[in-house]
Amino acid sequence: MTTRRPVLRLRPGRSAQRPDTLAVEEPLLVRVGDQVLTSTMRTPGHDFDLIAGWLVAEGAIGDRTDVAGMKECIDEQNTIEVTLAHGIEPPRTRAFETTSACGVCGADRVVDVRASLRWRLADDPTRVDVGVLSMLPDRMRDEQRVFDRTGGLHAAGLFAATGAVVTVREDVGRHNAVDKVIGSALMAGLLPLKGHVLQVSGRASFELVQKAAAAGLPVLAAVSAPSSLAVDLADECGLTLVGFVRGGGMNVYTHAERVRVAPRP
Repeated sequence: MTTRRPVLRLRPGRSAQRPDTLAVEEPLLVRVGDQVLTSTMRTPGHDFDLIAGWLVAEGAIGDRTDVAGMKECIDEQNTIEVTLAHGIEPPRTRAFETTSACGVCGADRVVDVRASLRWRLADDPTRVDVGVLSMLPDRMRDEQRVFDRTGGLHAAGLFAATGAVVTVREDVGRHNAVDKVIGSALMAGLLPLKGHVLQVSGRASFELVQKAAAAGLPVLAAVSAPSSLAVDLADECGLTLVGFVRGGGMNVYTHAERVRVAPRP
């Protein structure tokens, strides 16, 4: 979603007053019944996918049948009510408002995240050619329609190990973009995401590794650097973490056996 705002455009030797296209950022409140689960700042669009992906990352759900329904609250703007299936417990309440930057992780330690995973990533036999990985940022960029108009959004892309595009989502928050991708995959019945690669814009944080692992993704690639804790978590969880995917090169930080490199002639 975009909006227009007036801007004074200054260039060497000239200036002009004109409208500019901006990415929209608005709050979203998520609740189960009368209980508020969380609030976040996001770019409106694919909100149900965003919530489904967030619930996957929180460890509350792992299948589309775990969600009985979602609806927008007509009397409360930017509020969505979630109904979970019988026997599915909601995650702990976030007693604060998060921002469009990565929020606080629900687990305090790497070992806590690893213990909460539904699927064992270390056993995933997925292999990806280094040439395929090097093309993913450009393939994701080709799908960034709102970025083309605003230049102000993060993106996450889900790809098959062959490089085929499955889903690309944009948002002002890179963790929201990842949640939208994972939520879309959940509702399509694709979890766990064996044989897939998650490509993200920006850096790879601890929370993005957590979200990828919670969805059963064996490979996470980023155009920038990972954090030290992201590398620790990826190594512990059995996830292949790749950073600095740009210009045909990359750094493989963990579980490099999944990256196929063509033999030298």
